[in-house]
Amino acid sequence: MWPSLALAIPVFLVGLAVNITFALLLAFFRATYLDYSGVVLCVAMMSVSTLFYIIGGQYLVSKLWHLVPISGYDEGLDAAKFLVLPVVIGIVSSFGAGGRFYRTLFVEEMGKDYVRTARAKGLAETTVLFRHVLKNAMIPILTGVVVVIPTLFLGSLIAESFFGIPGLGSYTIDAIQAQDFAVVRAMVFIGSVLYIIGLVLTDISYTLVDPRVRFE
Repeated sequence: MWPSLALAIPVFLVGLAVNITFALLLAFFRATYLDYSGVVLCVAMMSVSTLFYIIGGQYLVSKLWHLVPISGYDEGLDAAKFLVLPVVIGIVSSFGAGGRFYRTLFVEEMGKDYVRTARAKGLAETTVLFRHVLKNAMIPILTGVVVVIPTLFLGSLIAESFFGIPGLGSYTIDAIQAQDFAVVRAMVFIGSVLYIIGLVLTDISYTLVDPRVRFE
């Protein structure tokens, strides 16, 4: 579990911060060339397979530039040099879909009545964006974020296999290839339980960001 978490948690946290920041930037400059270029970039990155990023990153960064090892894993702080590349690739591969999804949420919120009221009161656009739009967009954000958290424990099947990280993802792949159905059933059961827990946490998180849900 620990190698899987060492890979998944940085990808999850940094990727979430990068995607939301980029989406807020596009929403702030909506209907401009920067916004259009950002959307085109997101769509282009969504159209590229994750395998392309993995293989291309290994070839360019590891084989040509020799900056980090191609694959492998080590314990303690020495694991960082093996995790840098898969973490960066994980963030880049999710950038297109995440940035476009969050931008859609923010742009939709910016067209609602409470935003027009805030602007009519003379609030700055940055204040409207960060204090009102971001806060009211938290429910759909939490819907996608909290459900993903249980999958962090199961690791990434493709990334762990290509980078030789001994996490639960590569462990599951090895079990499938060896026809060890006991391990496969155990992983499916664990994944199902964690997914249910994630749904419960999603409902609980709603009450924290939206008092109306708690009142009802």
